[in-house]
Amino acid sequence: MTKGNINVSVENIFPLIKKFLYSDHEIFLRELISNATDATLKLKHLTSIGEAKVEYGNPKLEVKIDKEQKTLRIIDQGIGMTGEEVEKYINQVAFSGAEEFLEKYKDTAKDSGIIGHFGLGFYSAFMVAEKVEILTKSYKDEPAVRWICDGSPEFTLEETTEKTDRGTEIILHIAEDSLEFLEESKIRELLLKYNKFMPVPIKFGTKTHTLPLPEDAPEDAVAETEEVDNIINNPVPAWTISPSELTNEDYMKFYHELYPMQFEEPLFNIHLNVDYPFNLTGVLFFPKLSNNLNIDKDKIQLYQNQVFVTDEVKGIVPDFLMLLRGVIDSPDIPLNVSRSYLQADGAVKKISSYITKKVADKMASLINENREDYEQKWNDIKIVIEYGIITEEKFAEKADKFTLYPTTDGKYFLWNELVEKITPSQTDKNNKLVILYATNADEQHSYIQSAKDKGYEVLLLDSHIIPHVIQKLETSKENISFARVDADHINNLIKKDEPVISKLNETEKESLKKNVEEAIQDTKFTVQLEDLDSNDAPFTITQPEFMRRMKEMQATGGGGMFGMGGFPEMYNLVVNSNSDLSNQILKTENAEEKESLIKYALDLAKLSQNLLKGKDLTDFIQRSYKQLEK
Repeated sequence: MTKGNINVSVENIFPLIKKFLYSDHEIFLRELISNATDATLKLKHLTSIGEAKVEYGNPKLEVKIDKEQKTLRIIDQGIGMTGEEVEKYINQVAFSGAEEFLEKYKDTAKDSGIIGHFGLGFYSAFMVAEKVEILTKSYKDEPAVRWICDGSPEFTLEETTEKTDRGTEIILHIAEDSLEFLEESKIRELLLKYNKFMPVPIKFGTKTHTLPLPEDAPEDAVAETEEVDNIINNPVPAWTISPSELTNEDYMKFYHELYPMQFEEPLFNIHLNVDYPFNLTGVLFFPKLSNNLNIDKDKIQLYQNQVFVTDEVKGIVPDFLMLLRGVIDSPDIPLNVSRSYLQADGAVKKISSYITKKVADKMASLINENREDYEQKWNDIKIVIEYGIITEEKFAEKADKFTLYPTTDGKYFLWNELVEKITPSQTDKNNKLVILYATNADEQHSYIQSAKDKGYEVLLLDSHIIPHVIQKLETSKENISFARVDADHINNLIKKDEPVISKLNETEKESLKKNVEEAIQDTKFTVQLEDLDSNDAPFTITQPEFMRRMKEMQATGGGGMFGMGGFPEMYNLVVNSNSDLSNQILKTENAEEKESLIKYALDLAKLSQNLLKGKDLTDFIQRSYKQLEK
């Protein structure tokens, strides 16, 4: 038997591991399972190249709990270790000295972590165990050995006949402050969290399997059952398989495996697979989103060689794609040494750019393959596309190929299609193309109808971030502007070189404007007279495009220099000087009747804009009933 001290510079390495290196003790199981998986896959490689003259078979890992003995065992059927290898890989800790460590990581405290980086994954066991044993037998023809350490630098190493089969068994004698790790529910939770897709089957207990009845079995026959291994993981998840070998049903099954509490099917998926200049695989799913921006639930999961790392993937996944779900797996993503946090790195930017490009390419192919299906899904995916346009320049450059612009009539245009359709009719007298849009087809119905009566197309752009999208398009496209259909009278939104006929002279107009201003006495409204068609509405309320857009952008974040404080409510009251009502106001000599006429018309205009509320609405209804009684 050999006795000795672990080769570290100071004796407080184990308290350091237990209390300082990790913010979360539960990852010890992830580390030990990862080690066992590595040992198994190494044996697979050695047998495949003929270096290991043994039968690889169908190895699995096993996790066992013994509450009475207070032990947790992780057993593999992998490469195993000789006594000499235990000395090399366990006792000669690949660590430059605790003093150097403390100096190097003094600014990042416990979240820095070192275990994965310095080859110390095994020692994470001492976060939860007061004593650790290793029983191991190499694939080489050498005796099995037992290694024991009680959490101090002292260890014992001796040959043993207790283990006769190849592989390694780690026995953790769980400490009193970590007895939760002897609970079956806790270990199952951790295995499903970190090791659900590990590439080697993991056995955790057994389960009852019902055998199928033979075809000629009588109706009252009872099926037999048998106890079988409970394999808790899926060693071959969808992202490790070639897309050509997967059906849509396979992807849907994998989606529900990732998110068991999601009952809706995703709209479609994007399979990622690249091996240069970095390795990355994965599957991203587009869930049904509509205008929902809740990204806190069921996030994209990051794996490293099928080991779960985190679902905080900001940095790797561009912000606009954080609305998606799925998996990304890459051995090249630079994590800190405890595999808990991302590190800023040039590779991360390349990976983020690749994912952006891949998603853009997928969107373009989807609309080309089945335009009708893509249009039907547009309301569920538009928020991702629109968010991408305003946050990722490379994505925005490709977006014209797959961004749809729906109209209030239910038609869908790509950008080039839209421009071609509306240029003849919606180019104003200054040769600028004016794109009309509505945000609510019901509330803005009268304005939409006025535009359609002139042969104009009105887009329906109703997501929360559309003001930002419009600003982006106006700065990136030449000689275009967007105008919400209720921002002004339609004649003013798209000004044409057309003769204007006025029924009133300038004196009458000044008098009419003064009458209206004195009657309403409301600073929210700016009165403007327009010579419109006599059939147009007498009074129309509009909200200036600039002010309304700044308010909307402020509400969704942004607004530039105007982002401080709230905007006042401001409206234009467009009075049609050619209407019969304008003529009637001028002719009414009784001041009280004139004021009543103006206020009633204003209330009707407010009602059409959903601005008549509370006491004003109650008073209007009562006055209207009295009018009926006359």
